[in-house]
Amino acid sequence: MTFRAIHRRTLAVATALIAGAIVITPQVSAQNAKESFTGFAINMNSGPRTAVVDFTIERWSTDTERESLLEIITSEKNPTDKLLRALQKMPKVGYIRTPNTLAWDLRYAHQTPLPDGGRRIVLGTDRPIGFAEARNQPRTIDYPFTIVEIRLDKDDKGEGKILAGTKIYVENKQIVLENYGQQPVRFNEIRRLK
Repeated sequence: MTFRAIHRRTLAVATALIAGAIVITPQVSAQNAKESFTGFAINMNSGPRTAVVDFTIERWSTDTERESLLEIITSEKNPTDKLLRALQKMPKVGYIRTPNTLAWDLRYAHQTPLPDGGRRIVLGTDRPIGFAEARNQPRTIDYPFTIVEIRLDKDDKGEGKILAGTKIYVENKQIVLENYGQQPVRFNEIRRLK
């Protein structure tokens, strides 16, 4: 075998390996890089209670996922049931938990840049419904969502609010988040974990 033939064969094998790596290896971008955060939640609704809340975003929701949820919200007068089913079918985007509880899957994560170099993050999921609540069907059963809204500065530190037990509907062509609790849970001292 001549040097030229060996060179061509080596080049062909190398090209095939590189092409295979490009096709098989998923593209990793900053948009889908895993990020973990922690913060301090203060619930003033039933006497002051506090807890550390940790959440991890494993991927951001796609534009298609976001648009499908917005379509349900804006096209339905009372989108709660349809929105809940759509959200539950979406793949997991991360999880949220307190140190003494099991993690709960997040189904929606979206971020937008802020003018100061920071970002706004919105997380959404269906909330856990216990057996007694499912059986007794109290008013809280109509509030199946948990929404977390966070504003971070350019150093990934900030604050936000947690709306646990939220109902979403449209009124006068505006999206309305109704919280069954008296006020949102304050989410302070949020920081990104390295």
